[in-house]
Amino acid sequence: MSERLAEQVKWDERGLVPAVVQDAGDGRVLMLAYMDLESLAKTLETGFTHFHSRSRGVLWKKGESSGHVQRVREIRLDCDGDTLLVKVDQTGPACHTDAPTCFFRRAEDGTLVRDEEAGTLYGELATLFATIQERRATGDAEASYTARLFAKGRDHILKKVAEEAGEVLLAAKGGDPAAVTREAADLLFHLLVALAEAGVDPADVAAELRARRGVSGLAEKASRSQASRKEKG
Repeated sequence: MSERLAEQVKWDERGLVPAVVQDAGDGRVLMLAYMDLESLAKTLETGFTHFHSRSRGVLWKKGESSGHVQRVREIRLDCDGDTLLVKVDQTGPACHTDAPTCFFRRAEDGTLVRDEEAGTLYGELATLFATIQERRATGDAEASYTARLFAKGRDHILKKVAEEAGEVLLAAKGGDPAAVTREAADLLFHLLVALAEAGVDPADVAAELRARRGVSGLAEKASRSQASRKEKG
């Protein structure tokens, strides 16, 4: 049985409802914000999170100025109807402090400490990708290595991916974990540059991986081979 979401929400006396924002890929809680009827409608209409600012009393889109937008994957309403859970693909850091999540401080014996492990691999990659996009748009090729890669074009970018993949293979063959870590970081950076050049967001890659959960790797490869043969036939 389907019901209109807005009609089932128990709005508070100010016409607001808290919205817990969660990363759809790794399950991290990214932030807590508030929605009113207008921001919920805008979120549903555009597919990107919009909220109501309690301090300014205005509608705002997450990431409108920073570019760290949240693409909505799913919205859930809790059993009491007074809290929303919004699952998103986060571009860049979710927090205005540039932390991957707003919940980067951990209570330890009653004292708040910054949890440097709060960032996950996906969060770090998303933050790096946002920086890459910024360098691509405004970077100086004379001063920025990233901007220089884009200036040299697609073939050069792809060549660097191949080179870095080779370095990972050599490091892994050598059996030095520290070297593998360094070379893998270089490869991931150049792969993100290649994704940006191809117009692919890491969130789309995360969604593809998510879609493959529970699917046999052998079955997935077989289905791709079959689809490829059909296209060629």
